Amino acid sequence: MSRPFVLLAAFFGFTGVALGAFAAHGLRGRLSPEYLAVFHTGVLYQLIHALALLGIGALALHWRSRLLSAAGSLFAAGILLFSGSLYLLTLSGVGKLGMVTPLGGTCLLAGWLCVALAAWRAQSRRH
Repeated sequence: MSRPFVLLAAFFGFTGVALGAFAAHGLRGRLSPEYLAVFHTGVLYQLIHALALLGIGALALHWRSRLLSAAGSLFAAGILLFSGSLYLLTLSGVGKLGMVTPLGGTCLLAGWLCVALAAWRAQSRRH
């Protein structure tokens, strides 16, 4: 169960760094400062949750939990929906894409809730 999440972490980490560099060097001057900030928000959340996926992969070596698996899946979906919608919004200028962003944010929040519940259950099983 840990290998897929580590692979996803590597993919999202790699692409997050690449997109951050693209924004800093390729989009400056092409996007408004507001849209550039929105793009950077997408990169930030992508990189944070790439690290979270790496953590899920590490935790999965020690805990067998469907909640951890759900958390990893929710983080991956959240990155695609949240960060992806921000990237598409800024590059296309189609404002309606912003309606997808909260769905991605909800996935990210639900992923963190699953991590907390997995930790809670792992602790309660020890006693």
